Amino acid sequence: MKAITIKEPGGPEVLEWTEVDDPAPATGEVVIDVVATALNGADVAQRLGLYPVPPGASPYPGLEVSGRISALGEGVSGWQVGQEVCALLTGGGYAQKVAVPAGQLLAVPKGVGLVEAAALPEAAATVWSNVVMTARLAEGETFLVHGGAGGVGTMALQIAKALGARVVTTVSGADKTARVRELGAEVTIDYRGEDFADFGPYDVILDVIGGQYLERNVQSLALDGRLVIIGMQGGFEGRLDLVELVFKRKSVFGTTLRSRSGEQKAEIVAALQEHVWPMIEAGAVRPIIDQVLPMSQAARAHQLMADSQHVGKILLVNE
Repeated sequence: MKAITIKEPGGPEVLEWTEVDDPAPATGEVVIDVVATALNGADVAQRLGLYPVPPGASPYPGLEVSGRISALGEGVSGWQVGQEVCALLTGGGYAQKVAVPAGQLLAVPKGVGLVEAAALPEAAATVWSNVVMTARLAEGETFLVHGGAGGVGTMALQIAKALGARVVTTVSGADKTARVRELGAEVTIDYRGEDFADFGPYDVILDVIGGQYLERNVQSLALDGRLVIIGMQGGFEGRLDLVELVFKRKSVFGTTLRSRSGEQKAEIVAALQEHVWPMIEAGAVRPIIDQVLPMSQAARAHQLMADSQHVGKILLVNE
């Protein structure tokens, strides 16, 4: 098969479409013939040498795919060869085939095409595990997501809206502002000239910026508010005011999805099937896709992501 390899840390040009060995399913795994995968921030960090591959994971980037099962490992039940699925991965999605634990498989939601389904697993799992399972966002609460036009952001807006929350997001540009409002954002904040802290307080904040926003995020939380940090685009360090934290009962969580155990990922995937997939099938949540490119053009896709003009996901498809 072919896969996108990273010859050395660097820019998009280090991504190469290369012949590699086919994967074989271990006990409890299936092999998927990949139809499509989606770009994520973790792929960029891995390409830059900033995100080491977890032990035992595929060295190729790609944290979610859609496709058809082509082989079953020992002990796998409930899935069949030829079945159309999407899956949450620890790596290996930028390829023609990938092996994945059966617990991380999802049926393709009704009404969603097989290519489109590649945009769902990582974003939906990130949002549900952090916003609901960790931060316990509830109906009637105010939710802020930073970067609402991105892959995770567009998913977070929709899920929070479906849960009955008041949704606020940071975004830039008139086009992106219009798009996120269509997806459920009641308040949009242009981070180039407005301070999100002026629009609070917030019960839950989902943050991809990290250090640069830490102090203002905590100050912006309501009593008993919860901040979940899932990215560090704005630096690795920030000031934390313990008076704000202690006396106003605020909570700060730092989480990542990729390094979680197979058992934890299976629990999240089961929650998606139970709670998020019905939202998708009812039309309340949908995959937001900006562009679809051939897998061999992964370098171009990474450049498009770096340009930050997209709304939603950029997909790569096997031709």
